[in-house]
Amino acid sequence: MVEERMGDCWSHTKDQFDNLEKHTQWGIEFVEKYTKFVKERSEIETSYAKQIRNLSKKYQPKKNSREEDESKYTFCRAFLTTLNELNDYAGQHEVISENLTSQIITELSRYLQELKSERKSHFHDGRKAQQHVESSWKQLESCKRRFERDCKEADRAQQYFERMDADINVTKADVEKARQQAQMRHQMAADSKSEYSSYLQKFNQEQNDHYYTIIPNIFQKLQDMEEKRIERIGVCMKTFADVDRQVLPIVGKCLDGMTKSAESIEPKTDSQQVVESFKSGFEPPGEVEFEDYGQAMKRTASETSLSNSKEGKERPAGKSKGKLWPFIKNKNKSPKQHKEPLSHRLNDFMASKPKMHCLRSLRRGLSLKLGSGPEDFSHLPPEQRRKKLQGKIDELNKDIQKDMDQRDALTKMKDVYVKNPQMGDPASVDPRLSEIGQSIEKLQSELQKFEGWLAEVEERMPSKSDTHRRSGFFETQNNTTVSNNCAQDRESPDGSYTEEQNSETQVKVSTHPVPTTSTPEFDDEFDDEDTLPTIGTCKALYPFAGHNEGTIAVAEGELLYVIEEDKGDGWTRVRRNEDEEGYVPSSYVEVFLETNAKGAMTYI
Repeated sequence: MVEERMGDCWSHTKDQFDNLEKHTQWGIEFVEKYTKFVKERSEIETSYAKQIRNLSKKYQPKKNSREEDESKYTFCRAFLTTLNELNDYAGQHEVISENLTSQIITELSRYLQELKSERKSHFHDGRKAQQHVESSWKQLESCKRRFERDCKEADRAQQYFERMDADINVTKADVEKARQQAQMRHQMAADSKSEYSSYLQKFNQEQNDHYYTIIPNIFQKLQDMEEKRIERIGVCMKTFADVDRQVLPIVGKCLDGMTKSAESIEPKTDSQQVVESFKSGFEPPGEVEFEDYGQAMKRTASETSLSNSKEGKERPAGKSKGKLWPFIKNKNKSPKQHKEPLSHRLNDFMASKPKMHCLRSLRRGLSLKLGSGPEDFSHLPPEQRRKKLQGKIDELNKDIQKDMDQRDALTKMKDVYVKNPQMGDPASVDPRLSEIGQSIEKLQSELQKFEGWLAEVEERMPSKSDTHRRSGFFETQNNTTVSNNCAQDRESPDGSYTEEQNSETQVKVSTHPVPTTSTPEFDDEFDDEDTLPTIGTCKALYPFAGHNEGTIAVAEGELLYVIEEDKGDGWTRVRRNEDEEGYVPSSYVEVFLETNAKGAMTYI
């Protein structure tokens, strides 16, 4: 009945105590093996995360100017974002390792100790019950043998008494003695029988309790323990998968960030950034004139030629001439040219009105030759120099604003101390205020110096519209030597000038008075002659008030005509109608240039 109530339980294996002991021991060993497996997985995650972090750190940009320049390009910023996302990705693998350790390894290690202790207790009770049954069995066997012995002794005593009683030669006393001995043996046999019967009943009851109550209960506890062990393993395996699943959303965000950064790469923008980084602001050389070697007379020096008469005689007529500096493969050298006497060249140079722009290039080159200090970035081309100076001015403005904020804060603190002396001494703030004031004065003087250099650079840089109009004016003059002289006086790519200028040049320039029509205001003489042509349209992205002189106010979404592109200073010239035109910030408008206008863009 007990077995039927218990159903399919381990009580059916009550005679398999040793085998169950081996099975539960194997279950504990399995838990230990699974714990070791999870521990090794956790170590792998930790090692992987460490390697990923080291990889991300290895390719992080270093703190130098080269990396700062690279950060301007979208593909470099995308790679940096990928590295940062990869670092976060490594962090998620560290989270996996930590969760495996805390949620599985630690729990299973503690559970293993409890499992071993519980199993030991149950099997101790089982062995104790087994020993008790075996002891009872031995006692039963002892009673049984004693009862058997006593029965045999009683039979022998009875047979002896009967022989003595039948023998007429035996005395009555001996017969009586044999009778008493037989009775005593029968009594002992009866006592042994009674004792044996009692022990037999007791053993049967104990054996029944052992196999139907005690051992089934112990085995039931062992079965419950084993089922809990298996259930705990299942929970750990589920946790093993959930630990990975929990970090998937964040891992997905990391991968989405990498994808988004890759999609943010803009080849056009990076290509334009190269232009902005390396454009010099110089104009290209002028056209090279045809030199007629067939004339018998001695050819006069041509201002548009990059080779002198000696070179013409040395080279055959079929040989190609020297290339202009933008196309020379050896960048470390500027074209070597043999010129006519410098005084003749300067006389011709000063006699031409349209060559004032070349004079500016000449002066700029002389300043480079004389070795200006690097503080004013004079070693850079005009456009790059303007950008460097503007960046320095922005830095100084930030520093000045920072010091002014500190000064305002200290001034307020001093006022508080004056009103509430118990909070502090007002005089203790004065040294710091004086120090900040001196710092502001120093920064402002630096700012004025750099602003002066910037104004000088902007004054010397020709606008694109001026260049266009001047080129048209020169074409009307039947004298192409002017533009060629400008080309020859221009700088070469390495920052030096093609013409060997020295202090004599500066002296001769000063000894020849420049005509009033060749003053620096030459560019402005043509500003008001004709209305600038339209080269495209633009749409205002943001409203602009246009309070400063030369600017024009625009409303968001307004359509305007573009008459002059951004020449690198951040301003675009637009026109609303024939009477209203001015400059707007280039970042405030979206420009749409006409196709023919794009082909006619000024060289940068």
